[in-house]
Amino acid sequence: MAECDELVWRKSKRSSPQGNCVEVADSLSGSVGVRDSKDVAGPVLAFPPQSWRAFICAIRQTN
Repeated sequence: MAECDELVWRKSKRSSPQGNCVEVADSLSGSVGVRDSKDVAGPVLAFPPQSWRAFICAIRQTN
């Protein structure tokens, strides 16, 4: 996906020192992109922003 090469990816400040984490980009054609930080050339999952927000809210409630 050529479009993914132009995205600005970020990962949590809480990720492990080895960087084993997921990375997120929120400018994927109106979707939120998620990829494995250990396999940046691998597949990218795309979620509607409202679904991603619901996921993040649910995670925060469990911590």
